[in-house]
Amino acid sequence: MVHTPQGAGFDDVLAELAQRRQEFREQRYVPKDFVARLKQIGIYRAATPGKFGGQPLPPAEFLDTIERISVVDGSTGWVASFGSAQVYLAALPLDTQAELYRDGPDVAFAGALFPMQRAAATERGYLVDGHWKFASGCMGADLIGVGLPGDEDSGGKPRTAVLRPDQVEIVQDWDVVGMRATGSFDIVVRGVEVPREWTFIRGGAPTVDEPLYHYPTIAYASQVLAVVGAGVARAALDHAKQVGGGYTGVTGAPKLADRAYYRTEVARAEADLSSARAWFYDLSDQVWQHVLRGDTATDEHNARLRLASAHLARVASGVVDRLVEISGTAPIYTEHPLRDLAGDALVPKQHAFLGPAIFDSAGAVLMGLPPTSPGFR
Repeated sequence: MVHTPQGAGFDDVLAELAQRRQEFREQRYVPKDFVARLKQIGIYRAATPGKFGGQPLPPAEFLDTIERISVVDGSTGWVASFGSAQVYLAALPLDTQAELYRDGPDVAFAGALFPMQRAAATERGYLVDGHWKFASGCMGADLIGVGLPGDEDSGGKPRTAVLRPDQVEIVQDWDVVGMRATGSFDIVVRGVEVPREWTFIRGGAPTVDEPLYHYPTIAYASQVLAVVGAGVARAALDHAKQVGGGYTGVTGAPKLADRAYYRTEVARAEADLSSARAWFYDLSDQVWQHVLRGDTATDEHNARLRLASAHLARVASGVVDRLVEISGTAPIYTEHPLRDLAGDALVPKQHAFLGPAIFDSAGAVLMGLPPTSPGFR
């Protein structure tokens, strides 16, 4: 279980989430008061450097925590997953990080990185002006990042400018069938000068010399999203097992659990999800142990982590879709639990970090070639 610095029990938070998830879905975001509850159980210090009062967790431990939240509600798991974002912020200058964590290590960061918008260089930094999408968790965030294109100083890698919530406008236009409560709203910034020291290269070299910040950054950002899908798939499997013993349908056919095809597909779904998870977590531990020994993570480590993440997201979505297919007419109703779970499981699989191009890039690296997609490492 994640560390509980203020004595708030993780199980208590999950119980509250179970009671409030419909509220979050209807308002389309996880509110600030529940983000504060997540802070109490250590989510937003799990990637804060120890030198700034954080309690950084091994990746697999944090991933397991996010997966458990996602079993209860995928949207809240998605928002909580950005407790890992401090691995990005570790590329900021140390003085900036000291200011960032001045009031404590529990900092919620939301990023609206695309489409990247050009910002004019100024004497102090960048004049930021533009409109960005998908700022998941922005309604409860302490800091919000927006994406800028790479330049000569960044080696072509994209840059992120860090702003306070009062420097941005949030446009509440999130209307989707999956991860409805993530509050992935648009961000608008009008003519704000961001000092250069409050920008960082996404995936850039960390200024903090602690083990977590030598774990592959972009791979970790992919992993925290993939496990949300795994949690959603677990919730769907739990539902399928529970209703299988009771649902008979309108035709009077045997209950689901008495049908061979239903039992077979539930078993296959369990095997597929468990296998993908096992590989995913095993790889994470292997790379973490490599980093703990002081060794540098390799391009192949990164490729395998990215591949396992994309595979887990795809398997998780497929599991939910198959459970819908074998559940008779019940899932055609809008209030059926599998309807929401199918939408939630679709989102990780569709994310740019986990989509089809990742398989191509990973395959290229495994065969000794350069990755075929930008930002792969």
